Amino acid sequence: MYAVKELYYTIQGEGYHTGKPAVFCRFSGCNLWSGLEKDRANAICKFCDTNFWGVDGLNGGKYTLEGLIAKIKEVHVSGEEMFIVFTGGEPALQLDQALVDGLHAINATMAIETNGTLTLPKEIDWVTVSPKADTEIVVTKGNELKLVYPQIEHSPEDYEQLDFEHFYIQPMDGLEVEESTKRCIQYCKDNPKWSLSIQTHKILGIL
Repeated sequence: MYAVKELYYTIQGEGYHTGKPAVFCRFSGCNLWSGLEKDRANAICKFCDTNFWGVDGLNGGKYTLEGLIAKIKEVHVSGEEMFIVFTGGEPALQLDQALVDGLHAINATMAIETNGTLTLPKEIDWVTVSPKADTEIVVTKGNELKLVYPQIEHSPEDYEQLDFEHFYIQPMDGLEVEESTKRCIQYCKDNPKWSLSIQTHKILGIL
């Protein structure tokens, strides 16, 4: 069974595919934080701004393989290309080869947004790694590395040697997001290897 927090059709709001229609499948659970506020202070990742605990979101629930594929097809209202983004929490805890193969069998294209600490199934079409401080990255190759900035414990230079096609730096959300955005802009100007990623879905007020 797959534990899904929420599942919906929307527009990708950040990174390389900004503006692209997609089915978002947010799996419950993470290996860096329980998702409960009482545990945040002791979490490996303390700045997460996503609610991934439980299965009570839009179309959330416990799904079989066949049931999850059917629900993804149901919420994908367009007749065009089916693009699915698996996120979390940490989607690599649940995304397995059976689901990847099952979605490829219906000609779907899929992406994963992962913290990079867990090995991935084969043949995921687009791999985005968002590293978190105090973790060991095992996914060192992919399409897109997207670093939330600033993180005191590490800097973008720590990841430039990894084998990714695109490098993005994204302002850390929170009370100091305006200052973080200014720092990200300046960093990209000083280091053209990196491009700026903005959470446009929050600005636009969409899921």
